[in-house]
Amino acid sequence: MPFKAVNFVPSRIFLTSGVGIHRERLSSFEMALRDARIARYNLVGVSSIFPPHCEVVDVEDGLELLQPGQIVFSVMARSETNEPSRLIASSIGLAIPKNPDQFGYLSEHHSYGETAGHAGNYAEDLAASMLATVLGIPFDPDAAWDEQRQVWSLSDQIVRTTNITAAVEGPDDARWATVVSAAIFCG
Repeated sequence: MPFKAVNFVPSRIFLTSGVGIHRERLSSFEMALRDARIARYNLVGVSSIFPPHCEVVDVEDGLELLQPGQIVFSVMARSETNEPSRLIASSIGLAIPKNPDQFGYLSEHHSYGETAGHAGNYAEDLAASMLATVLGIPFDPDAAWDEQRQVWSLSDQIVRTTNITAAVEGPDDARWATVVSAAIFCG
């Protein structure tokens, strides 16, 4: 029997994040997924395109559309450490174009030594810069983030940017710490 490709273009997405701490590395990842409320799904990683006409919904509304064990497409950022006091962060950035017929971008950022605020801003700006390049908005990779944000807002082509971020310091007792941030396609 030949394989038949399924054409699935998500119509809804939600953003979530979580933190897990455990003596075992894999268990800390599981705890982070539980904290993000996505541990009961079979997560499949996809690249960074935000579909045209896709709606961002809150976590509760998105979870109502999913069933335990379901294969769920996601864009995920993950960072982990067992080094005491090591700051880790994971972030998903989202840039949505003004024209709903145009696709947008999601970005993943995983880092060490960055606060949640810094990691979130970086991921958000990364998504906006990827969208800017396909929209033909002038882009200077050497410009400061605040300068770029001003150019994007003046262009009137990017309607919204946001991020979801998790950050934590590694515990003093050298247990594993894991942070996850994810965009979950749910409809």
